[in-house]
Order: sequence, then C-alpha cells, then structure tokens
Amino acid sequence: MQAIQNLTFRAVMNGFEHTTQVRVRYAETDRMGYVYYGNYAAYYEVGRVEALRALGCTYRSLEDSGIMLPVRDFSIHYKKPAFYDELLSVITRIPEMPSNRIRFEYEMFNESGDLLNQGSTILVFVTASNGRPTKPPESFLDTLKPYFSA
Repeated sequence: MQAIQNLTFRAVMNGFEHTTQVRVRYAETDRMGYVYYGNYAAYYEVGRVEALRALGCTYRSLEDSGIMLPVRDFSIHYKKPAFYDELLSVITRIPEMPSNRIRFEYEMFNESGDLLNQGSTILVFVTASNGRPTKPPESFLDTLKPYFSA
C-alpha cells in the first residue's frame, strides 16, 4: 500500500487547506520513468480523502449516511514530471463553501519544492438511493464555516 502521511491543515485567507504526502511506487511510472499521467487523479483523490478526514468527515461516514460524492469535473495542468520513489506533497484546498457540489483545488510539489502540477475537481453531493443532487449534511457545513469569512 502506498505510504500516506497527513502533514498539516490550516485556514488560508478564505478556505481550508490540507497537505498530504504520497511516495511514488515503481508500478505508477511509465517506460520513460515518469509517473504515468493517469495516476495524478489518484494522488488528488488521496489528498481529497485525507483533507476531508482532517475535517472529521470521511467518505465512509458520508456514504453510510446515504450521501455519495461522484466526480463531475477533473482538470490538471502538468508542469514537471514526478519520478519513482519521490515523496510528493499534495496540497488540497477547499476554496469556497459547498452547495450541492464541492470544489477542490490541488498543487503538487516534489521534495525539492518544484511545482509539478495544479488541478481541480468538482464533486456533487448526491442521494445514494436515487442519484439526485442534494445539499451536504449540515454537520459538514458547520465544520467548514470557521474557515470562511462571513
């Protein structure tokens, strides 16, 4: 299993920010020795899951309450490649209060501090039983409120 380390979470000017580290496994690289481009979505997912966990809200708890979070949009801008055995820092931000969707923004750095890529995802809160969009649980919104100015 991939090494994951939760580093920090903090309020930023307006929003929530969390840093998680992941180490690149050999199987995640391509023939050129670069991390295969499709694996960055999985690294972003690790950052997203750990950011929610740091807030005290896990995917499991949302799913157990009947809420699913499918990805609606994914975008990434590649700047430099990552390589086998590098320890990557995934900075995950929630820049705005969620409605029936939640936006995550990401920056990924290598151990030298080089910016490797930037991206974002938008996930939709949906009711598991009917697949329809819904509002996030009030308890989740209450957890996020302190990170946003009034």
